[in-house]
Amino acid sequence: MFKISSIEEIRLSDYDYTLPEERIAKFPLEKRDHSKLLQYLNGDVSHHRFFELPDLLPSGSLMVFNNTKVIPARLIFQRDTGAKIEIFLLKPLAPSPVINEVMICTDEVSWETMIGNLKKWKDGEVLQGQIDIQGQSIIISAKLTDRENKVVSFSWTGDNIPFVSIVEASGEVPLPPYLNREATEEDRPRYQTVYSKKEGAVAAPTAGLHFTEEVLDNLENKGVNKEFLTLHVSAGTFQPIKSEKVTDHAMHSEQVVIELSTLERLAAHPEKIIAVGTTSMRTLESLYWYGVKLIRGGDKQFFIPKLYPYEHKAYNLPERTESFKAVLEMMKKSNLKEITGSTEVFIMPGYDFKVCDALVTNFHQPSSTLILLVAAFTEGNWRKIYEEALSNDYRFLSYGDSSLLWKR
Repeated sequence: MFKISSIEEIRLSDYDYTLPEERIAKFPLEKRDHSKLLQYLNGDVSHHRFFELPDLLPSGSLMVFNNTKVIPARLIFQRDTGAKIEIFLLKPLAPSPVINEVMICTDEVSWETMIGNLKKWKDGEVLQGQIDIQGQSIIISAKLTDRENKVVSFSWTGDNIPFVSIVEASGEVPLPPYLNREATEEDRPRYQTVYSKKEGAVAAPTAGLHFTEEVLDNLENKGVNKEFLTLHVSAGTFQPIKSEKVTDHAMHSEQVVIELSTLERLAAHPEKIIAVGTTSMRTLESLYWYGVKLIRGGDKQFFIPKLYPYEHKAYNLPERTESFKAVLEMMKKSNLKEITGSTEVFIMPGYDFKVCDALVTNFHQPSSTLILLVAAFTEGNWRKIYEEALSNDYRFLSYGDSSLLWKR
């Protein structure tokens, strides 16, 4: 494994490429599983359609999906003057920082946000909007409680109405900024995986957008096992790297939730593990490093700092099964059915992958954290893969085509 001094030599300009505007998929295909699928295996590239994915995977392998559900995180309020204030939910602060707990809260909640037209929102001014939920007329109120940190407190009328229902009824789909268009009604179901379950993401785990019930059934028929975990994708996934020295980038933190049954499956699985999306990969690799913390007598807090993996020597690290079993033992001793943690792990060239044997992922923005992850996983061959995709008319970014990348 590289030392921190080695990764500090990585320069952002080496991970740039030209992405023509017309190659960015502004809208999804009519059929999810008819997107193109580029396979990279043992240095070779082959071209397929996504519905052929089950034919490319070995029986007995385990696919791990991120079942987070995108919430309509863009809330629009109108002042009495007519000015619109846009509030974009980033992360919850009260009554809990745990997303799942805040989404079921039926009282007041506070979030850290991004705010459009902030200058026109006066101190002490309460913004209000009216929505209809199951025949009830609900008044939702927003108050700016910390201007500098953009903290907003939300409250609403009505009995036993969870915050997730408020957001679903009043919010708009938070499309990626590079799509440069307003969300439509079609985006509500399409910017969501068919297996989404746990509300809390403000961006979709886009690798999963290609899956249909038919593809999932065909995977099962092929003997490919499935497991689900949760990483609530944050807006930080779109945050550009602004420093040439990539280790200076303030890597975003994202919340993860893993159930006991999932961990039991992972700890007992000897075959290949395939991550569906970079979010699943970040969660699995972070889970491994949490096990390392426990084995080495570190604190029990499930938090992985961005450069934590690079501080360890490769020859002295446990196998993935041993690491997962350490987490499993801790959960059983603590009588936990699931664990919630957070990770800001920064996967870049030099990272030693401990869990994932293959990755299903879309094609990402130039000079992004996700390009660095792909470069790490493909041992620097990302440019060959992306040139193949560009020359074969692949569609890029969130609504674009897919790839299946294998670890050598």
